[in-house]
Amino acid sequence: MDYLSDNELKSFLEEKFYQFNTLEYINTDPIQIPHSFTKKEDIEISAFLASTIAWGQRKTIIKNARQLMHLMENNPYEFIINAGKREFSKFNNFKHRTFNEIDCVHYLKAIQHIYLHYNGFESFFKDVSLKNNLTESINNLRQVFFEIPHEKRTKKHFPNIDNGSAAKRLNMFLRWMVRTDKTGVDFGLWNKSISMSQLYIPLDVHVGNVARKLGLLKRKQNDWKAVLELTGRLKQFDKNDPVKYDYALFGLGVFEKF
Repeated sequence: MDYLSDNELKSFLEEKFYQFNTLEYINTDPIQIPHSFTKKEDIEISAFLASTIAWGQRKTIIKNARQLMHLMENNPYEFIINAGKREFSKFNNFKHRTFNEIDCVHYLKAIQHIYLHYNGFESFFKDVSLKNNLTESINNLRQVFFEIPHEKRTKKHFPNIDNGSAAKRLNMFLRWMVRTDKTGVDFGLWNKSISMSQLYIPLDVHVGNVARKLGLLKRKQNDWKAVLELTGRLKQFDKNDPVKYDYALFGLGVFEKF
């Protein structure tokens, strides 16, 4: 297969980025869940939960994320801060694929722990991002998530980069929170705490397959080494905002069946 030159590739990716990075994209994506809120903490918490269950059919993801918001009375931050045993019991019948009520309640308690003891998600990531190492932030968040009592089964739902996880959903959450541009699909809430250049590509099957077809990714597994390889390659096209090309790669795979 003859690959495009770097200049041709950049032009192609830029064209597809502008094609898919539109407000219409919100209506097809789980990012619509945090877009239904205006308060910073509500956006963060709803985004984290929506991204947590972002695997499988997109309609099902959105439906179940909306159910989570409904159970939180569409007031995520107030719910999280004040929730006790009775409030958490409302989630006893929640399930998204293998993410069941045990996992869900632990995630809610862990988020509560982060806001009560670590001053929220942004402060947590900001402290480590100053060292220019979001990998360390992701690892530290995993550690904090499970420093409160938990069932062993729930750990499988949180990415472990040290074991090679691509951490797709967490990297997507970070893209939502950090990236900013005139279109306004991503929120840019944390862009003064974390640089867009620090972000990693949210690597899933669609992004990986398209990247390989375009000659952007040689590694066959969709793991953390592939994330580093692809992000590094995309930085050659835009060192300040490499993950904007997530729109291009994902859109080509999902909407255009590239």
